[in-house]
Amino acid sequence: MKNTVVTSLMVVVALVSLNWIASSQEQKSGMTFFITSVGSGKGADLGGLAGADKHCQALAEAAGAGNRMWRAYLSTSAAEGKPAVDARDRIGKGPWQNAKGVVVAKNVDELHGKNNIDKETALSEKGERINARGDKPNMHDILTGSQPDGRALTGSEDRTCGNWTSSSDGAAMVGHHDRMGLRDDESSRSWNSSHPSRGCSQDALSSSGGNALFYCFAAK
Repeated sequence: MKNTVVTSLMVVVALVSLNWIASSQEQKSGMTFFITSVGSGKGADLGGLAGADKHCQALAEAAGAGNRMWRAYLSTSAAEGKPAVDARDRIGKGPWQNAKGVVVAKNVDELHGKNNIDKETALSEKGERINARGDKPNMHDILTGSQPDGRALTGSEDRTCGNWTSSSDGAAMVGHHDRMGLRDDESSRSWNSSHPSRGCSQDALSSSGGNALFYCFAAK
């Protein structure tokens, strides 16, 4: 009798575990938004937009969501005869949801208006929280190179680390995924356009609360 009860309990536990795993995999396969859990390893040198997109795709595939076309939420400046690229135009039409199935924005306008991005919803591709202000180390600076409306910045100052090819000179515009900063104002609360970084190297990005992470969206 005792052995029968133990066996039954083991079967129940196994079934619950399988259901949990299946549910988790299903949620991740429906994921259309995440923050990279790791950077390129070279600061803001991501290998340009192509390299950043490839990084998004590889992380998504490892998480079981590689059936979509992933794009990095990054803008670039006009250079070498090529026009500027706006992050908002790279990411499809939405809606976008995280690895837990929580919708962060229904469309591009909502994404750049009143969206649902914060430290509880802006998760990695693994469904894990990204360190925010108050955590050690703080990693809330997310690379974007963008204005609040998701378009490329204008002017002569480099705010894209050489269009994501530099790990030394320049600076990158970053947002705060936790919507928190040194002040209680719009720029500090901005998820995509809070302040320029102190440089483009890994150390420079870390010194102001970053880890060379960036947003990835499923464009298709």
